[in-house]
Amino acid sequence: MKLTGALLLLGAALLLTSGGNCGICPALEEDLALFLGPSVPDYVDFVSQYRNESAILENAEFLKICVDNKLTEEDKSNVQSLVAKIDASPLC
Repeated sequence: MKLTGALLLLGAALLLTSGGNCGICPALEEDLALFLGPSVPDYVDFVSQYRNESAILENAEFLKICVDNKLTEEDKSNVQSLVAKIDASPLC
């Protein structure tokens, strides 16, 4: 499950990287920081800026709680490090 979550985050990061300006979309960077951060309400508030529907917000909360329970701090750090390396890559 840990590897699956990390690969999902990596896939999302890769899909939203822009070939034109060689950077990860700022909204994705903020989303990832909040998703891997300690606060469930902060993440749900961020998601509500884009889709303020109860089913989506409930799923965002459930997913955030699930990630917090399944991924260790080391796992989260590894994901952040990987995204930073992708963003800094000259091949971006």
